[in-house]
Amino acid sequence: MKKEQYLEDITEIKSILNRSSRFISLSGFSGVLAGVYSLIGAWVAYSLIQHQYTMVAPLTRNNTSSLENSLLIVGVLVALLSMATGIALTVRKANRNSDKIWDSSTKRLLINFGIPLITGGLFILVLLDAGMIGMIAPCTLIFYGLSCVNASKYTIGTIRYLGIAEIILGLVATQYIGYGLHFWALGFGVFHIIYGTFMHFKYDQTIS
Repeated sequence: MKKEQYLEDITEIKSILNRSSRFISLSGFSGVLAGVYSLIGAWVAYSLIQHQYTMVAPLTRNNTSSLENSLLIVGVLVALLSMATGIALTVRKANRNSDKIWDSSTKRLLINFGIPLITGGLFILVLLDAGMIGMIAPCTLIFYGLSCVNASKYTIGTIRYLGIAEIILGLVATQYIGYGLHFWALGFGVFHIIYGTFMHFKYDQTIS
């Protein structure tokens, strides 16, 4: 009996330490919605590209620039909507579980996630300026994957596997320039839906 109580105490202590060192209130359902937003964004982007190349002739530099701006707007809107949804659902989950939203673990998570992401964003601006449009989708996948892996030390470790998958997919995408939108939809859409579904049923349904 004492041994069982001892083991329970150790488990409880480990749980408390884990909560104090990791931000565990990430919402799995927000990952699913982010994936859905990405698939919708990919469809809109594909429609814009098809319209540009089938309805506009001849293709001029101004038309190309307009298309690039439209695609950039779509990408930014998807990212902002995903972030807003993620924040809202994560705050809701944290409040439900009486967890702190802003503490040292949250700061470490954001810093470690943000450094590769901001670096990648600046690098992508360099690619845009150089006209290397085909490398943008692979690089977004790679740097996003690096962000997930880097942040996994300070949140639920499952996000590391999403990051590794995104990095691998991004590297593969570098060999298939011209199919970036397909890889983008797979990485940010399908992968997020799978990851979010797993997170939702493993953590959202059990942590309370």
